Amino acid sequence: MSAPQATRTTALHAGAWWLWALGLATAASRTTNPLLLGLLVGVAGYVVAARRTDAPWARSYGAFVKLGLVVIAIRLVCAVVLGSPIPGTHTLLTLPEVPLPDWAKGVRIGGRVTAEAMLFALYDGLKLATLLICVGAANALANPSRLLKSLPGALYEAGVAVVVAMTFAPNLVADVQRLRAARRLRGRPDRGFKALLQVGLPVLEGALERSVALAAAMDARGYGRSAEVPRAVRHTTSVLTLGGLLGICAGTYGLLGDTGGGYGLPLLLGGLAAALGGLWLGGRRSIRTRYRPERWGPRAWLVAGSGIAVAALMIWANAYAPAALHPPAVPLTTPVLPLWPAASVLLGLLPAFVAPAPAPASAATGRPGCTGGRTNAAALDTAGTESGKHKKYEQHTKEPTQ
Repeated sequence: MSAPQATRTTALHAGAWWLWALGLATAASRTTNPLLLGLLVGVAGYVVAARRTDAPWARSYGAFVKLGLVVIAIRLVCAVVLGSPIPGTHTLLTLPEVPLPDWAKGVRIGGRVTAEAMLFALYDGLKLATLLICVGAANALANPSRLLKSLPGALYEAGVAVVVAMTFAPNLVADVQRLRAARRLRGRPDRGFKALLQVGLPVLEGALERSVALAAAMDARGYGRSAEVPRAVRHTTSVLTLGGLLGICAGTYGLLGDTGGGYGLPLLLGGLAAALGGLWLGGRRSIRTRYRPERWGPRAWLVAGSGIAVAALMIWANAYAPAALHPPAVPLTTPVLPLWPAASVLLGLLPAFVAPAPAPASAATGRPGCTGGRTNAAALDTAGTESGKHKKYEQHTKEPTQ
């Protein structure tokens, strides 16, 4: 099934991208093998490179990658300065240790830094960085406005707040890139702490202007208006929604944790059923109508299913082959790439082939989505020829009057 070009009608559902990314993040939470984590990062990066558009939110993936590198660096620095509970015999260096009172037992500043502790910190930081990169892939691929359209009516107000919060970071990154490019064109430095301070004020000013414009647009569209619903229905809705969300949180924690897989899935399914019932009842309060509702087609099922399959296979591998997914730091050993967990991670590449491809940039304007009109060189030549014929016709009609 060849992937079509992405348009308004064929674009993939935003929820499918989030389910795919959360599936990869779940797989990353079940392993500390750096080879598998690197493979997950590579899968996410390849799909983003193949299917992201030129929209402002699509440019935030690089910022999440840099944030992941910062997380790894902070984790290593903390392991050097504050120590690690992992014992080791290979000493890398010894720092001056600060004496602490008796009530701070178990905490130290300085002291001996071992290779085993640094390796454990590297595995831990790489795991968290992979989670952030998977979330960054969802931010770069999913259109936040289309995601807001697909939310249930009961979550419309909360969804607006979440979408605004999700789009803040991509818009902030786009503003910083635009201002740095403007400074380079003016011959001013765009790197360093001083340049960052000079860019920060315009960025905050732009964020404030967007907030004011968003508030005015929401007020003009009647944001927050709801229909009258009986009190019993409102209380039932609150109980089902709150209980369902708590069940989803507890079930997700059980699935993401190393232990608790037995009760995690039943809690997750029960909480999901209760939450859906509460959302269906809560949707009766919403008087909002949907224009061109988002469609969940076969490609969305394939994309979401690939992420869920990666997560399920990694959870199963963690139960039956934990040694391959968690290489020990003590003693020092070289991590080995397990074959069939690595093959299951490669299932995450499916969206790069089945998801609709982004619209190519026009040859004349360089903007995406301009292929519907005649914007290439041949069309411009045709337009110029027609314009010349029109001028000749006007000149011919004016000659008899002259």
